[in-house]
Amino acid sequence: MQQQLRQHIEEIVSLTDEEFEQIFAYFSSYQLKKHQFLVQEGQDVHHEYFVVNGLLKSVFTNEEGKEHIVQFAMENWWITDYQAYFKRGKATLNIDCIEPVQLLGLSHENKQKLCASSHKMEHFFMVKVTSGFVALQQRVLTLLNSNAQARYEQLINQYPLLAQRVPKAVMAAYLGVSRETLSRLNS
Repeated sequence: MQQQLRQHIEEIVSLTDEEFEQIFAYFSSYQLKKHQFLVQEGQDVHHEYFVVNGLLKSVFTNEEGKEHIVQFAMENWWITDYQAYFKRGKATLNIDCIEPVQLLGLSHENKQKLCASSHKMEHFFMVKVTSGFVALQQRVLTLLNSNAQARYEQLINQYPLLAQRVPKAVMAAYLGVSRETLSRLNS
């Protein structure tokens, strides 16, 4: 777990062993089983999570009960209900495990302390947040401007390993199509 987090951070900033030991002390480790919830709608959200191993999905359920998949998270990705995490409110999303997962959690308080004590980590998180905003914008624009076939092809091209691990019904929900439509796109 430690080595994977260190490699992830060092894609952006270099660290000494001492720096990494100090950084790692801010994290807590978690293990969840397949279908277990990491975050549930209505709960307080205190942590942002780095995925060491496994696959999760973040889901918004509308008033009619329809589920909309907001994001996936696999190895070396970060996930939480960011609105609840940063605004210290209740979760509006459910995050559950598609596969068993190992996670490293960083509380909001510890993230603030870590960034205040380490310019390198402040820079790291700024880069991660910026790339997250870019990915979110790309997703929204794809949903607004692309047909189902184009959305499917973009997902397959951008994240081929993810597409192999996500069940077809879940993939269809992420793309905003029926399972039957996904089968047609797949052929």
